[in-house]
Amino acid sequence: MSRSTTPNSGANLLRTDISAELRQLPEVQLSESILRNCVHCGFCNATCPTYLLTGNELEGPRGRIYLMKSVLEERIEPSLATLSHIDNCLGCLACETTCPSGVRYSTLLEDARPRLEALGLRPWWQRLQRRLLTTILPHPGRLRLSLALSRIGRLLPALVPRTMHHLLSMAPRQLPTPARVALPGTHPAEGGQRIRVLLLTGCAQQVLGAAINDATVRLLTRLGAQVTIPEAEICCGSLTYHMGERRKSRRLMATTLRRWHRVIAEGTDYIVSTTSGCSTTIADYVHIFAEDPELAPMAEAVCARLRDVSQTIAELGLPEGASAPERLRIAYHDACSLQHGLHVREQPRSLLSDIGFGVEEIAESHICCGSAGTYNLLNPEMASQLQARKVEHIRRQQPDLVAAGNIGCIEQIGGAISTPVVHTVQLLDWATGGPDPRH
Repeated sequence: MSRSTTPNSGANLLRTDISAELRQLPEVQLSESILRNCVHCGFCNATCPTYLLTGNELEGPRGRIYLMKSVLEERIEPSLATLSHIDNCLGCLACETTCPSGVRYSTLLEDARPRLEALGLRPWWQRLQRRLLTTILPHPGRLRLSLALSRIGRLLPALVPRTMHHLLSMAPRQLPTPARVALPGTHPAEGGQRIRVLLLTGCAQQVLGAAINDATVRLLTRLGAQVTIPEAEICCGSLTYHMGERRKSRRLMATTLRRWHRVIAEGTDYIVSTTSGCSTTIADYVHIFAEDPELAPMAEAVCARLRDVSQTIAELGLPEGASAPERLRIAYHDACSLQHGLHVREQPRSLLSDIGFGVEEIAESHICCGSAGTYNLLNPEMASQLQARKVEHIRRQQPDLVAAGNIGCIEQIGGAISTPVVHTVQLLDWATGGPDPRH
């Protein structure tokens, strides 16, 4: 079997030995080009949460890169152990922020996950758990029903497989209040209209954090934005995509793209998201659909308009005289998807501090809280350690509130601390006439 032996231009770059047959696949060609950029310096390990917890080389980006490279080169036979090391990666992207060579680790990861998933290495209970999550999470109605049924599971735990008991413990004791403001349709701007935006309400957030969406609609319309919320919004595919599932994910993405593109054609300045975990996947649509002649231009149009809500608010500017109702100390938590994926760090801090909140940094702000999409559902042991580490840093500060820009982080941190954890947009809404998010 012929193999690639093309030398690297730099002496310290990784060399590859991938079969010519496998190299015919576009995704493998891309992975190979990324692999060759790695200088195996190990800087990435310094900011990797799982390497921080374990000290295991195979639980850091450099070790995982070698594993993924070895699988592509067919030098090792993929095993459940190999899969576990890849599963343990949170996909937080801290390594990409740190890497001096600009290695796109996330692209390698998203090629490796479905490749390993297709081999059927998992035990049956893991496959069942993943099937349930991919069936429930992208659909708000199913998620709400499953959370309601979880109360029965708590009362009769024998009905639930022991391997899924941790899912019961993570379900909220009471179902959050449904959206009262952020309902499908068009919400007109107050005063003169300045921009028109399409608001993404998020699958899980519609159920777990509807108050965030309500605050967003109130604030954006107050600032002069006409806000459109699509009827029967379709999942962006983020949660299932990062689990290595591709068929359903791409179907959801394609449906979403077509629907959003129709709204864009009617005249939309921005597509605004309050869930940065979704935004990082949507921003990657241009790569995911690069080879699709129909969807590629739609993806480019969508990604060109995609904004985190803090970016949109910063551009519009808060009303003159807007002020924090109380002089509170806010511990600001950087969601990984926001700081490493979208590179949005300054806008949330500036917006909060400019209206009078005292914004404080959390120690190890670059380290993930353990939420990472479905990570805390699938890897509860590692996620709990990271949750405890993050919460301990916050407790030492004793802030009045914790602010974050992603529902997953809010649920993860809020589930282990008595200090209220709210979305940044809820505080800005409060400061401009909205309700106190602590109640």
